[in-house]
Amino acid sequence: MNKPFKFKQFTVHQDRCGMKIGTDGVLLGAWTAVEQELESILDIGAGTGIISLMLAQRSDAPTIDAIEIDADAYEQCVDNFEASPWGNRLYCYHAGLDEFVDEIDDRYDLIISNPPFYSEAVASGDVSRDLARQNSALPFKELLQAVSILLSDSGIFSVIIPYKEETEFLKMAANFGLFPKRVTHIRGHMKTPFKRSLIEFSRTKEAVVAYELTIEKERHSYTQEYIDLTQDFYLKM
Repeated sequence: MNKPFKFKQFTVHQDRCGMKIGTDGVLLGAWTAVEQELESILDIGAGTGIISLMLAQRSDAPTIDAIEIDADAYEQCVDNFEASPWGNRLYCYHAGLDEFVDEIDDRYDLIISNPPFYSEAVASGDVSRDLARQNSALPFKELLQAVSILLSDSGIFSVIIPYKEETEFLKMAANFGLFPKRVTHIRGHMKTPFKRSLIEFSRTKEAVVAYELTIEKERHSYTQEYIDLTQDFYLKM
């Protein structure tokens, strides 16, 4: 799992990151809507930098900022940015979210986050991995509050969360004036329950467009919709 992950247009090194490249980050980077006139993007909790790199490939946004609190992951993210074809548009801050909010006056057209999931304590024996996966490192409430401050008036916030947390997350988001506009429920196979929710929020209440996405027909046999979504990135798609 420590080997570099090669995509069609860039390579991501991950040996110093607690959270390795997984389906969640790739889904979010491929699914998020990219408007033509995007000026600025912020990736909260960048890890390897995978999502920022995907959005650099997909958009012409001149400013793509990322923040990462873990020192090793931050250094790896910077290296991955600099080695990519879009190094001049990508910048990573070594900071916690609260610190970043206090120091930055900018507002962003698009904010993305693949936040830590497990609100219950997890212990894999790997401290940095556990920290990267625990909600306690970046509580949803803190994330939503920061987004409500950093998002431009017409901006979009795009996030991936556990399906079982969706109802509570939507309620919390509404308290910060953030409302869903597009939702996709993800499951691994046709016969398995939904596992993840991809959600785009804006500051405007509107009718929600809802979809479902199944990743595999059977083991290592991907659905056409998943192939269509990710084929610009995965080498074997």
